[in-house]
Amino acid sequence: MSLFLSLGAASEAQQFRFNQVLIEGNQRVEAATILTFAGITRGEALSAGELNDAAQRIRASGLFESVDIVPQGGTLVIRVVEFPTINRIAFEGNSRLSDEDLGSLVESQSRRVYSPSQAEQDTAIITEAYAQQGRISATVTPRIIRRSDNRVDLVFEIFEGGLTEIERISFVGNTEYSDRRLRRVLETKQAGLFRQVIGRDTFVADRIEFDRQVLTDFYRSRGYVDFQVQNVDAALTRERDAFLITFNVQEGQQFRFGRIGVSSDLQEIDADAYSDAIRLRPGVVFNPALLEAEISRLEVLALRQGLNFVRVEPRITRNDRALELDVDFVLSRGERVFVERIDIEGNTTTLDRVIRQQFRVVEGDPFNPREIRAASERIRALGFFADTSVETREGSSPDQVVVDVDVEEQPTGSLGFGASFSTDSGVGFAANFRERNFLGRGQLLAFDISTAESSQALSLDFAEPAFLGRDLRFGLDLGYRTTDNENALYDTQSLTFSPSLTFPVSENGRLTVRYRLQAQDLLDVQGERTSDPDDRASLLIFEEAEDGLLVSSALGYSYSYDSRRSGFNPTGGVVLRFGQDFAGLGGDQTFIRTSFLAAAERQIFGEDVTLRATLEGGALTFSDGESRVTDRFFLGSRVMRGFEGGGIGPRDAETEDALGGNLFTVLRLETEFPLGLPEEYGISGGAFIDYGSVWDVGREVDGVDILYNDFTPRGVAGLALFWTTPIGPLRFNFTNAFLKEEEDRDRSFDITIQTRF
Repeated sequence: MSLFLSLGAASEAQQFRFNQVLIEGNQRVEAATILTFAGITRGEALSAGELNDAAQRIRASGLFESVDIVPQGGTLVIRVVEFPTINRIAFEGNSRLSDEDLGSLVESQSRRVYSPSQAEQDTAIITEAYAQQGRISATVTPRIIRRSDNRVDLVFEIFEGGLTEIERISFVGNTEYSDRRLRRVLETKQAGLFRQVIGRDTFVADRIEFDRQVLTDFYRSRGYVDFQVQNVDAALTRERDAFLITFNVQEGQQFRFGRIGVSSDLQEIDADAYSDAIRLRPGVVFNPALLEAEISRLEVLALRQGLNFVRVEPRITRNDRALELDVDFVLSRGERVFVERIDIEGNTTTLDRVIRQQFRVVEGDPFNPREIRAASERIRALGFFADTSVETREGSSPDQVVVDVDVEEQPTGSLGFGASFSTDSGVGFAANFRERNFLGRGQLLAFDISTAESSQALSLDFAEPAFLGRDLRFGLDLGYRTTDNENALYDTQSLTFSPSLTFPVSENGRLTVRYRLQAQDLLDVQGERTSDPDDRASLLIFEEAEDGLLVSSALGYSYSYDSRRSGFNPTGGVVLRFGQDFAGLGGDQTFIRTSFLAAAERQIFGEDVTLRATLEGGALTFSDGESRVTDRFFLGSRVMRGFEGGGIGPRDAETEDALGGNLFTVLRLETEFPLGLPEEYGISGGAFIDYGSVWDVGREVDGVDILYNDFTPRGVAGLALFWTTPIGPLRFNFTNAFLKEEEDRDRSFDITIQTRF
């Protein structure tokens, strides 16, 4: 294809004028387009340098492999060689990343013009994708294979290389916390036994940057306000197959809160009234989360008093001699800015209202930056989104703000098949379906079925976390369970229906009210009343079985307090639970079932050692009728270690059947500590003492002698081995019952494992 254009006279002394231009070699690109790229205008005198610039402009279009501009008398010849068209894109040598994965990364596309610069960019993108998987030695080479009609195949030849693992993570400058404790904070892990499964022991630069931040947050939440990560050194080993990571840190001194006060710049606010609302006390280790909680509490108090746009600013004064931070919460008038609207984008499955429910403000409310940040954290905590961004911008006027919420959906459902083993129930298998964002409504729907050697269970759970658009959780539990006489001389069946409502009553407290309808049957009791005691069940169980199917209808409540929820004390926490069910609203039974649990945990010695104490108990009181073996408490190894399920408590002296009790209480004391092994193995040790009992059958039968019907304490001491594996947590208990009765059935060893795959 060629083009002749008249442009003027001939050249004069390094100045060129052409009466025509001839363009050669172009097939897809129009000649006029090439001339436009060149920027040559009619009658213009051109120097040699300007001709070179014209050639460079044509090359810059990215459409040509070569461009030559040759003056030939009064004719300017522009010769071009066009880049070929990409026939197809292929990947060779890849196995860790599929062709589909790589194809979604590259910008080069078939049936488009091949661009070497774009191919190089694609090469860098593929190399980075492998680096994110810890394969920093991966190499990618783009090749082209010439085809007919000026077409090429673009082939990326890939050498994936091996994983570059992290051989060691160490710290320099730390004195308060050991390397072992700090390594537990990091997302990056050292290579260990299960490195092929864990996947966090490969070197990823972005993960190291994240670790810098979490390490800073760890120290500052413990009062080290001057903590800094000075630098992170990542060095390759001599063999260049592993990294040695060193964090150079400066801890500084630990600070505590000093004087706490409230002052006001506003006449309508009485600072003393706000001082009474402060819960923070001097002497507490400094924690930024505690500051945020107090600021939020004071701002909420101002809103309750009808005062909008009140802002709380903490003014902190250092006392380096006493290592204290004095805090003055200053109440002032903020800008009069309102929320114009909340725009939500990116949610393809989740309904807008699910995201809006995480905001405590709506359109038209006063704008509070702290509340917007808190809403952003609540959206992330939902677990529905892979990425969440909450930003603000000016609205239609300076006193209006638009809140932009951009989310990226991620899968929220799972289908699992699993196996479990415990020395109480033996080997079991399970299947479950769980959807945390059912139909995009933020609802939970779960279905579980499990079977073990001596029991089978089926359950269906549903929960609406924002019932009626409020902070009110509605739950519905349906369950069916059977046990056979593998471990007992009778079978049981139970069917349960239980709706509930849960709502907050304090910062860390929750109250649940519920209704529970349960039908239970005791059947297939083995043996005759007159047969050999070794082959038949207790006469008491025979009598209880004669009651047949019994239905209980109960209203109940439970209160829970969990200081771990707020995370204000990163080295410990307290959990309290108390609940009661009142049966007698119809049905066949009238009773009160009471349960309680109080637990505390504390980390000491640089948080390397964990101490736990738990007191748990229950009481079953019948006002009409008597309890049955299906109602009473049995203590399995979860409640009291060192004994078989039903191994302690009231027992028929003749048949040795465990009968359970209407009362129980157990105190568990435990410590967990490192064993000196590399922490990437996930192995730690423990020691424990359990002390408690279950007693009071609550009924008598002629001819039945019940052993241990009164409080008869038992005591167990033991050592534990904890092993965290990718297939689930394993716990090995080695126990010695130092306080037991003759007919008790103790156990010196048990192992528990549960996994889903």
